Amino acid sequence: MNKTYKTRIDTVIQYIESNLNSRITLADVAEVSHFSPYHFHRIFTGIMGETVNDFIARRRLERAVNQLVFNPDMPVTQVALDLGFSSSANFSKAVKLHFGYSPSELRNPDKVKDSKIGKLFSKYGKEFQPSDLYPSSITNDVMNRKTFKDTNMKIEVRELERKRVCTLASERGYEPEGIYAAWDKLISWASNHGIMPGNQQRFALAFDNPAVTPIDKCRYTAAIVIGEETLVNAPFELSEIPNGKYAVLYYKGPVEETLNAQLSIYSDWLPDSGFEPDNYPMMERYLNDARSDGFVEMEIYVKLKEI
Repeated sequence: MNKTYKTRIDTVIQYIESNLNSRITLADVAEVSHFSPYHFHRIFTGIMGETVNDFIARRRLERAVNQLVFNPDMPVTQVALDLGFSSSANFSKAVKLHFGYSPSELRNPDKVKDSKIGKLFSKYGKEFQPSDLYPSSITNDVMNRKTFKDTNMKIEVRELERKRVCTLASERGYEPEGIYAAWDKLISWASNHGIMPGNQQRFALAFDNPAVTPIDKCRYTAAIVIGEETLVNAPFELSEIPNGKYAVLYYKGPVEETLNAQLSIYSDWLPDSGFEPDNYPMMERYLNDARSDGFVEMEIYVKLKEI
């Protein structure tokens, strides 16, 4: 993809993500893009695979559902207003239409009897059940189960210094082929710039919750820490990981259990921690090669701010 196009669309996405709780007009978004308003919508749809309106509506609903699940004491009306809906009734209608379930059913999946097929399946082909939003509680009893015999977990709050990174986004979201392709290219680039594989600090930025976002729409960016003088050219991008406090969960175990590990930070640890997530995507720091080892060893980072 042309670097200018990608940079402008990335700027649009950042603008949308920062203003989901406000009214977003198409004219404003087109202006942010610096593309002609006559052609911007076609450019966005061609690159993103969905219209601007569909993208805004989907991201607003995905964020709202995460709020419903991870802030169970927050009234539905408050969730609705915080995400820019005019009323809880309009919010409930939109949630039901998209997911096939009402907000109360999403918060109480055990009471769900039936549902309608929402847009999430009919439009994006993603099968969805409210129970997908709730990880198995990761306790000592769970850890002793046979399926977790090789799993070790520990969580701590850690101060992280700013890190300058070279990044490359997966072109296929969270699909394994897209993730591996991005990493293969980035690891090769780093090696060619004098950062040997054994010395590479590898982070991944995971922007979306795959329980509610179609896998190919999830945004995943691979990143390797670089020196202050290292130059970065397209298709790679220069970025930085901000300094601050992070909740860090060490995980070692089956790849298929990583989602439970990630969600456990939000469901089991954050509510009583005295912190809430800051406005920065979840990160994973990889400590091994899961493709060759058959398991993943990593640290999961969630940037924090005090409540």
